Amino acid sequence: MTAANGRAATAATGAGDAPAERAAAASKPAGEADSPGYGASAAPRDTVAAVVRQWQAVHPGIDTGPMEIIGRINRSAALLQQAEDAPLRRAGLTRPEFDVLGTLRRTGHELTPSEIARETFSSGAAVTKRLKQLTERGLVERRGDTRDRRVAHVRLTDAGRTLVDGILPDQLAYETTVLSGIDPSRQRELAALLGELLSQLEGRLGTPRV
Repeated sequence: MTAANGRAATAATGAGDAPAERAAAASKPAGEADSPGYGASAAPRDTVAAVVRQWQAVHPGIDTGPMEIIGRINRSAALLQQAEDAPLRRAGLTRPEFDVLGTLRRTGHELTPSEIARETFSSGAAVTKRLKQLTERGLVERRGDTRDRRVAHVRLTDAGRTLVDGILPDQLAYETTVLSGIDPSRQRELAALLGELLSQLEGRLGTPRV
């Protein structure tokens, strides 16, 4: 993560004059420096805050704002991916496998493997492997296209649909617990901000979702 944040800090150099409070924070001892944030009332004490203080000590006055956002998003995503989703574990599913099943359930119709790859932000090879495992478990089934034998159409089996519908409430309850330390109104604010960021990134770096 340090290397990634280093690249972010380099990219941030020259992005504009650093706020005075960031320059002041850089001169404080590592254990006392306030994380600049964006108008935060209390200094965060997470891993990224420590990384920010270190970069400010090396480059006093640097604008670490982008790092404070991107670094925390990346770190949070990594921790969530490492965490064991108890409802999925009990069902013998990985998060990526559940994403495939959930995609088929929420769209409500057959999808090709390439469509599933786009919906789950996965590579074609990864989706092929997951579909093989889910097919062997009897949770999805494939049928060939009548006009193009190279194309397959994937749909949930009755067992797959039942499994998804049974897991979803428990999975949402688990995710609610993960977020329980944040006030509900702040959760809504965070969701809106992340939605705004994702919309911009999808328009700039990827194919917009419908």
